[in-house]
Amino acid sequence: MEHPLSARIRRSDGSLLVMRLLRSSPAGCPGDLRAEQRRWAELLRATAWTPSHWLDVDTVLASCARAGSRALAGESAAHGSIGWVALATDDEEHSLHWVAVCTDSNPFAAVCLDDATVTATSTAGRIWAFPRSAPQQVTIAQDPAFPW
Repeated sequence: MEHPLSARIRRSDGSLLVMRLLRSSPAGCPGDLRAEQRRWAELLRATAWTPSHWLDVDTVLASCARAGSRALAGESAAHGSIGWVALATDDEEHSLHWVAVCTDSNPFAAVCLDDATVTATSTAGRIWAFPRSAPQQVTIAQDPAFPW
């Protein structure tokens, strides 16, 4: 699969959401990755667009199936900081609902799926919880099991 180069969510209807990873640190903790808070903010929504650069998102590191859906997660060989998460149907068609690509997340090495959320863990020690019907409302938290 190919995806436009940058932090974006591409939906099955062809729409595109351009996202930006925002990082903040509490007062007195600059540079402390454990204290750093992250969130994805929507910058732009488009229903028609033409990409200028494409990015391969075909290295699957994790997969999880549940009740007719499949969550997949992985990395792009283009750069070690790029991770992606996707939700598709778990049938012969494997129809894509959405794919989220982040150029600053690091690869996603684990993924799980429940009725409401696709949850992916990055190799940078962050847990990303994507609401299945609104992936742009992702929440990002520190992974307590990550060896800081």
